[in-house]
Amino acid sequence: QVQLVESGGGLVQAGGSLRLSCAASGRTFSRYTMGWFRQAPGKEREFVACITWSGGITPYADSVKGRFTISRDNGKNTVYLHMNSLKPEDTAVYYCAASGTYYLGRRVLEYDYWGQGTQVTVSS
Repeated sequence: QVQLVESGGGLVQAGGSLRLSCAASGRTFSRYTMGWFRQAPGKEREFVACITWSGGITPYADSVKGRFTISRDNGKNTVYLHMNSLKPEDTAVYYCAASGTYYLGRRVLEYDYWGQGTQVTVSS
């Protein structure tokens, strides 16, 4: 069982930056691929980025590539999402997720555990 708690969301102007954190419980954190997803009002939850257990592979959605960076610290049971050059279209609730099965999961169904989400609002 893994419990995930996101933090770091907030209101930021376009062009600004935020760092999201996701703290995980459980001693097997390092065995999970960790992902970030987001959901805007009226839209489906979409993949943002994920990171393999070693941190060696980090695929991104095309919409955030070059602006967002995912990282993890297995010693602290924490995964991060560094977001730069934020745009109003990045406004959404951001969710952290853990997958014990899929190495490079990009779909919601491929993740076993989810956090409660943190709101990111980018003003123009």
